[in-house]
Order: sequence, then structure tokens, then C-alpha cells
Amino acid sequence: MASIPAIVPLGLLTSNIVAFTKVYYLIFAFLTILGGVMGYLKAKSFISLISGSISGALLVIASYLLPSRPIVAGCIALFVSVLLAGKFVPDFVHKKAFVPGGLMAFLSVASIIVTILALLPK
Repeated sequence: MASIPAIVPLGLLTSNIVAFTKVYYLIFAFLTILGGVMGYLKAKSFISLISGSISGALLVIASYLLPSRPIVAGCIALFVSVLLAGKFVPDFVHKKAFVPGGLMAFLSVASIIVTILALLPK
């Protein structure tokens, strides 16, 4: 059975993963803020607006810090991603609705995976 380095050249993976992770955090932040605004407009949920804005802002900060302070950025992103996954994965399982539960569950779990890959030793 082939090992991971035989399938993907590790230098390629490690050289591009930080740049990919920065962009991923920004996209995730934008969608999280947008989801909070949509929750407020649709259901008049002020808590959605506040939590979406705070989560999105923290992800923007993580994106900014990633090249210079990867451990701090990773901890911030993991914290936000685990909290969002804890909210949206059960929501998706129970309601079976892709928006917002499924989308946010997928983005949160993907963020956890991407963050771990970005923090692996090079």
C-alpha cells in the first residue's frame, strides 16, 4: 500500500497548504458572517448576527496571523471551527437541511482538517 508521501510530494503539500488555508479561512469567515446576517434577516435572530460576526472576525484574524504566528492562528481557527461544528453538525443531522446546517457543518469540519494539515511539521 502506498504511503502519503508516495502519492503526494510532501514538499508540494507543505508549500501550498498555508496559502490555501489563509484563503479558506477568509472564505469561511465571509460565509459565516453572511450566515449570521441571513439568520438575523430571516428569523430576526440577533444572536445569529452577533455569533456569525464574532466567528467571522476571529477567522479573519486567524487568516492574517497564519504566516507569522501559525500556532496562535491555528488555535483560534480550531476554537471557532469546533464551536461551529458543535452547533451545526447536530443541527444538520436532525433537520437534514443543507442550508445553513449542512453547509456550516461541512465548512467547520473541513476547517478543522485544513488547520491540522497546515500545522503539521514541514
